[in-house]
Amino acid sequence: MTSSETVPTRGTAGSPVVLRYAAFTDSGEGGNPAGVVLDASGLSDAEQLSIAADLGFSETAFVTPTEHPDTFALRYFSPLAEVAFCGHATIATAVALAERHGVRPLRFDTRAGEVPISTAEADAGILATLTSVPTSSRLAEPDELRAALATLHWSADDLDSAYPAHVANAGNDHLILTVHDRGRLRALDYDYDALAALMGERGWTTLHLVYPETPTVFHARDPFPPGGVVEDPATGAAAAAFGGYLRDLRLVRAPATITVFQGQDMGRPSRLVVDVAADDPRVRVTGTATQMPAR
Repeated sequence: MTSSETVPTRGTAGSPVVLRYAAFTDSGEGGNPAGVVLDASGLSDAEQLSIAADLGFSETAFVTPTEHPDTFALRYFSPLAEVAFCGHATIATAVALAERHGVRPLRFDTRAGEVPISTAEADAGILATLTSVPTSSRLAEPDELRAALATLHWSADDLDSAYPAHVANAGNDHLILTVHDRGRLRALDYDYDALAALMGERGWTTLHLVYPETPTVFHARDPFPPGGVVEDPATGAAAAAFGGYLRDLRLVRAPATITVFQGQDMGRPSRLVVDVAADDPRVRVTGTATQMPAR
């Protein structure tokens, strides 16, 4: 393990050290890159946004220690704006802290609410599990569904009728669309500007586009134009929202463990493990993270 003394959180000129992690890796490969700033004390909103934009990852997490050694304030910035909650940057931050201070329970105070974290040693490295805020879901409105399908160059016939189109939330809103043909995901080629405008109007963070391989194994792709990113290789917030959606619509029988494979069609394979309980409105999402070399 690396000690906090050997990896400072501030550079020689007082500037914050930006760590780079790939979260939700699959067998050590792929994953979604995230920036992690372990000491964001004193950074303004504009400075945090500038750091995130310069890094260019879909999100960068900015950590501010509190008086309690296991509680941290966490904020997330995409290259374009602040995001209330980000799953993969949460996992990356948890692993970064565990590598420096040991595995233990943590608590992150986010703009979306309190997110408890557990960390544990595993053969694949440190596993981190986030517990989402309570999830919710609503049926997509006909007009917004038609508009979303148009931006994707899809039709209603592409959708799997067993999985109704919903807007689901586990800290952010995500439109969930499930297709009956895996090839539809592989061939994804959407209208970036039109989808960005629609998502901005509706307040959606990503589109969670899903193919069910089995009732508990899914393949996903997540366009993210509101953050200035064409696509996320792994989206923990959407996976949590999706888990809540599956439970609420009784598409899985809770308790259940769901595996979401994402990023395969981008060449960044990612694995997200989602646990839903019958008596808890929250959802748990587990994954690994690997530190990337500094550029």
